[in-house]
Amino acid sequence: MPAELVALATTAFMVGLSGALMPGPLLTLTIEESTRRGASAGPLLVLGHAVLELLMLGLLLLGLGGFLAHPAVARIVAVIGGAVLIWLGADMVRGAIRGQVRLQLQPGDSDTAPVLPPRPVLHTITAGGLISLANPYWLLWWATIGATFVAQATRLGAAGVSLFFSGHILSDLSWYSLVAAGVAAGRRVINQRAYRYLIIACGLFLLVLGVLFIAAGYRGQVSL
Repeated sequence: MPAELVALATTAFMVGLSGALMPGPLLTLTIEESTRRGASAGPLLVLGHAVLELLMLGLLLLGLGGFLAHPAVARIVAVIGGAVLIWLGADMVRGAIRGQVRLQLQPGDSDTAPVLPPRPVLHTITAGGLISLANPYWLLWWATIGATFVAQATRLGAAGVSLFFSGHILSDLSWYSLVAAGVAAGRRVINQRAYRYLIIACGLFLLVLGVLFIAAGYRGQVSL
């Protein structure tokens, strides 16, 4: 059991990090808000994002927990989630190799950030949740990959659910805090080549995990 819990938390962190690394609305908002509030923008935005994800987790557990626990449903969700992971992983690797994925910490990749008046703390936290809710890929993730993880986590009880959510949120907190700190300091925290290699590594991880999910679905054993 402890080994399964560690594997679940570690995998949740890696999958969450793979999603966080890709440029998207939350990354854009983190960069913009960091020019106003500084390094604290990252954790505050992730807090809003985490509240939204906690609500989604609660809905899955309360309304869909028993449904997801059904073996036939678990197989279907695992196969669909695995397919989405493979699609995302392949897209990440392809984009990184072609140089289509870039980490632009500031407009024009400048070394200094403009000083803007900070918004209220509650505004920043709320924005973190709303920007995620407005992203269609967020709902797709929870409907497929997230649902697969929830099905696995519920098998391990409250500890499994807690570690899955903690690992997932920790990945967001780590990355966006790093980005916010870099923007606030007016410098890059990672160069473009290292960023591409990191994207490729995460993409390959998603590819492997996707295959494992699909294989588990076919075997009727949805486990990590």
